[in-house]
Amino acid sequence: MNQKETAENYLETIYILSKKKANIRAIDVSNELNYSKATISIMLKKYAANNYLFVDKNGNIILTDKGIEIAEKMYERHNMIAKLFMELGVDEVTAYADSCKVEHDLSEKTFACIKKYYLEKHKQN
Repeated sequence: MNQKETAENYLETIYILSKKKANIRAIDVSNELNYSKATISIMLKKYAANNYLFVDKNGNIILTDKGIEIAEKMYERHNMIAKLFMELGVDEVTAYADSCKVEHDLSEKTFACIKKYYLEKHKQN
């Protein structure tokens, strides 16, 4: 996994956790990703230095606008690709696992075509 993909996974994980609960802490990310708290702390410092997030005085992780933009993009890709895979007959667990692998390497152009196809197919009349 390259650094860009790792950052995208961390930010997406924090974003997903923030949809489930108000305060996200390093231990939450650690538990979700099955990484040590020390590893999470190192990565949080790195992403804070790059202005993707900040950790407040109470230890709560908050995504910046820059972090949210990346996280939302990955979240949309992850879900859209997984839904398409499931329509093709892939079971849900495999579809989400595989979409996590594909979402990072897919070009903007290809994803735009997938999104257009999926949305047109599921247009509500």
